Amino acid sequence: MSPLVWQDELVYVCHAAPVGGSVALGHVIVETKRHAAYLDGLTDAEAAAVGLAVRRLAAALRAELDVEFVHAAVINQGMEHFHEHVYVRHRGTPAEFNWSRADEWPGAPRGDDAAVADLCRRLAAHFPG
Repeated sequence: MSPLVWQDELVYVCHAAPVGGSVALGHVIVETKRHAAYLDGLTDAEAAAVGLAVRRLAAALRAELDVEFVHAAVINQGMEHFHEHVYVRHRGTPAEFNWSRADEWPGAPRGDDAAVADLCRRLAAHFPG
């Protein structure tokens, strides 16, 4: 599993894991614990938990990183398990790195395992006990 930010009985919130030694900071995934192939397969309780986690996460990312935008997208193509990507657009990201490619910008803040673990601890402080 990727580095854990927070969890409750219905969802996990995890930062994307460093690949090749680093990852763009602020790419986080909200995933249901129960297997649901698609968004419409969530229960009302799961959908509410996902929505609340995404909202809390957006506020946490704004508070902990100097970001221009927080984006969220459900993209299940090729993977039949519900997960919602929440990722940031850091200030200064050039226009050619659009919303779906902002973390590909070479100037985006990146982190190794230790930096991601530190960010996860900071983000977790914005979630309930």
